[in-house]
Amino acid sequence: TALTETLLESELFGHEKGSFTDAKLLKKGLFEIADGGTVFLDEIADLSPGLQGKLLRFLEDRVFRRVGGIRDIQVSVRIVAATNKDLTAEVAAGRFRNDLYFRLRVIPIEIPPLRERREDIEPLARHFLAHYDAEFHKQVEGFDPRMLERMRNYRWPGNVRELRNAVEQMVV
Repeated sequence: TALTETLLESELFGHEKGSFTDAKLLKKGLFEIADGGTVFLDEIADLSPGLQGKLLRFLEDRVFRRVGGIRDIQVSVRIVAATNKDLTAEVAAGRFRNDLYFRLRVIPIEIPPLRERREDIEPLARHFLAHYDAEFHKQVEGFDPRMLERMRNYRWPGNVRELRNAVEQMVV
């Protein structure tokens, strides 16, 4: 979501020298670089309709062209995609392509939000505590039991990212 459609297309598919202003060199995209491996696409629901179509073509044929290119490039890449949105609702609202949805939904893995996995809060918090303790060269002993209880009772609308941020703030 932080990249413009043109820049994202260039990041995924690459671009040819001179294909746009400041394209001074040929640039391989992530799909080409990851040939034989895996590409993780986060927040897939936020892709523009134009990029959804290009991604669908790539998923169907495993072939793409760099921005400004005329030659097809074939690669073998596994795609893992994630979103925090309900893609069936996005399809119903016309914001996400139905054909792309079914092409991506080969092996769906649904992870419930943190508020529905309260047993995961303390181990995750301890993990983040150890991480930030080392990063910031602190020696935090652990969590007060009252804090752990507050953490278990909180709804965590920002999910695991919010928990990580909260622990980082505590350590700082």
